[in-house]
Amino acid sequence: METKELYREILNEHNINPLHKRPLEGATHSHDGINPSCGDSITLNLKISDGKISDASFTGGGCAISQASCDMMIDLVLGKSEDEAKRLCDTFKKMIMGEASQEELESLDEAAALQDISKMPARVKCAELGWNTMKAILDKAGAEGNAEGSGTNNSHC
Repeated sequence: METKELYREILNEHNINPLHKRPLEGATHSHDGINPSCGDSITLNLKISDGKISDASFTGGGCAISQASCDMMIDLVLGKSEDEAKRLCDTFKKMIMGEASQEELESLDEAAALQDISKMPARVKCAELGWNTMKAILDKAGAEGNAEGSGTNNSHC
């Protein structure tokens, strides 16, 4: 299968049948992410216990890229520590900038399917929306010693 076909298949599967697009009862952290350039908007919910992401979900709407990227991200970070999730966010950002090593790309699993998004500058913020929102939650959680965090995020990883 060609890389472009695989990219489309992975993207479509996570967009059409997202595993993590749902409300999350008992979320310890919730944060709104907005891409003002296209109107994509999500609310990312994390349940962090003992320094690990034990559950996560998102709600909201947007293009296939933003929705699929967020779903893939959640697949990747479930069960990971906050530090591991931050590292994956940094790796995703490096991938988007074309600076990730092959080993780093492999650590992103299916999210590495978004590697070529850098060739579509108008879609980069779409792909980064969930990741930027998670990074904002984790940065705030670290600063507050895991106190509940909420707010709106327009920042970059």
